[in-house]
Amino acid sequence: MKTALVCGAGGFIGTHLVERLKAEGYWVRGVDLKYPEFSTTAADDFVQGDLRDPVICQQIVCAPSDNASKPFDEIYQLAADMGGAGFIFTGENDADIMHNSATINLNMLNAIHKLGEKTGTLGKTQVFYSSSACMYPERNQMDPDNPNCAEDSAYPADPDSEYGWEKLFSERLYFAYNRNYNIPVRVARLHNIFGPLGTWDGGREKAPAAICRKVAKATDAIEIWGDGTQTRSFLYVAECVEGIRRLMTCETFAGPVNIGSDEMVSINQLVDYVCEIAAKPLERNHIDGPLGVRGRNSDNRLIKEKLGWAPSQSLKTGLELTFAWISEQVEQQSGVPASLR
Repeated sequence: MKTALVCGAGGFIGTHLVERLKAEGYWVRGVDLKYPEFSTTAADDFVQGDLRDPVICQQIVCAPSDNASKPFDEIYQLAADMGGAGFIFTGENDADIMHNSATINLNMLNAIHKLGEKTGTLGKTQVFYSSSACMYPERNQMDPDNPNCAEDSAYPADPDSEYGWEKLFSERLYFAYNRNYNIPVRVARLHNIFGPLGTWDGGREKAPAAICRKVAKATDAIEIWGDGTQTRSFLYVAECVEGIRRLMTCETFAGPVNIGSDEMVSINQLVDYVCEIAAKPLERNHIDGPLGVRGRNSDNRLIKEKLGWAPSQSLKTGLELTFAWISEQVEQQSGVPASLR
């Protein structure tokens, strides 16, 4: 039986990834500061621990075995200090974002390296690192109609946030450990992942979840940050997990590669979709708020070339599933059925 370690298994993507690996027959250990908020974990073993602590990292990288120092077959490093625009782009959380996420990645790679060196198993564990489209240069994302997020556009580097700079640094860190210590790595740049079981309130939620929540709660109008003409693409979580698994099973390509949808929409269009799904013709009040770049869209040419696959599910299909789930959460929180709101 193959073994996998999922770091960040209490988070949104991590929860779905653990379920996918279990469905494929893996023995899975999950690690996070917290258990999944909206479901029980499917992991065989769940360690509630802080990956900023190097001792925790050294303890979790050993797979269960009669041999206490056996490495995992695969490690998925999703753990990070992150959130939506309201968390990343205010500037108030920059130090924590950079320190916490970089420390996790440094600790994990050091623990993997030390275990492999100690046991003579360097190169036996394949490691996935989840980077982000936020590492792309701001200058290439000023035109909402023509953003450039091709993988080879990353340099000269100029991310629009410290979150993006940390992601870019960590990409280079993983590939440095690959070159120097023969640790097989795979790196993907994820684009705005959304779906059920994700954060939908509290300030760290992404745009689709925030819009779904606002529409579910509204009776006549909702607030939108900015003029709504900024563009993005959004990827449903099941397709994200599919892309991660395809990259990990590819023997000839390590990345970095975009995993995202190339169905670009404006935020106003996103609101239109959710209002249509909810059957609520709401007014929109445009207010000041953190926006990020003017345009961002996944360039899927490389993933099609290297993996023979790219995400294809429509945004509206994913939003229908997500709105239904978030509407249920709002109802449970408020005690007011959707039909009466």
